Amino acid sequence: MFDKLLDKLKNDTYLSLETTPGHSPVFSPIINKIEELGLDKLVDAFSTTDNPLAKLKYNALFAAKMLQERFHKPVLATMSMRDRNKIALQSDLLGANEVNIRAILALTGDPATISDQPHTKGVFESDSSMLLDMISCFNSGIDYAGKPLAQKPQEIFPFAVVNAYSKNPKTLQKKMQKKIKHGACGIITQPVYDLESAKILVDLMEAANKECALESNAQLILGIFPITKLRTAQFLATNVPGINVPNKWIEALKSANERGVEEEYKVGFELSKKLFDDIKALHPKIHLMTANQFQIAKDILV
Repeated sequence: MFDKLLDKLKNDTYLSLETTPGHSPVFSPIINKIEELGLDKLVDAFSTTDNPLAKLKYNALFAAKMLQERFHKPVLATMSMRDRNKIALQSDLLGANEVNIRAILALTGDPATISDQPHTKGVFESDSSMLLDMISCFNSGIDYAGKPLAQKPQEIFPFAVVNAYSKNPKTLQKKMQKKIKHGACGIITQPVYDLESAKILVDLMEAANKECALESNAQLILGIFPITKLRTAQFLATNVPGINVPNKWIEALKSANERGVEEEYKVGFELSKKLFDDIKALHPKIHLMTANQFQIAKDILV
């Protein structure tokens, strides 16, 4: 399953769909919605998020297991450095390995200060590079302390993330190089909103691979998050570092908003659909994020 995923990522088109487990003890309604819309037939893989924005959600590894078993497609399970120390991270990797959850998206994590849980403290023993290093150790049959494991784990496939925009693009290249050197086989960007930024990211990734090693072949996966509301565009533009929402998007949505909710949605969807199609033509390796608005995902993809 995972070897085929890596082969498709490197040599063909690739499309993954993000799912966000809810503040609930059940994940099955999300799975059922995906099946109802037939989205499992339109994507190559899924991902599950790990308590994004430090808000309490259903566990990403359990969600990944349920998705993978229902659809027989690989799932990138996100693991954050915020909530676990090195013992817990490795313990989770061991348990996930036996149930075939072996594509791991390593994140440092959002700050604990924005959590919805009172007096939450972040662990943050290190950044996501430590988790990537742990995966490299496991793939060599040892733990992070260098002790041989009783049995060598099945191979784990590490993924990482990078911002989609920086005033100094070279800083993005350095971050790509760092993640490649720590073993990432795929790097997913924050949402991209214009073709020029996408082209820059593709070029930076090519340069990063060359800087790391001649044999380095980590793959860039461009993130897309459709915007259908003016307030979403404004929030992303002003509050989320590493994302650049063009002024023309905001102006178009502002004008549409004045004409009503339906027009606002229509304009936002058209902008998002065109962006998806343009990026697919440029670099057909995409990670689609819709905050569980799966009908939008379906409409974008068909």
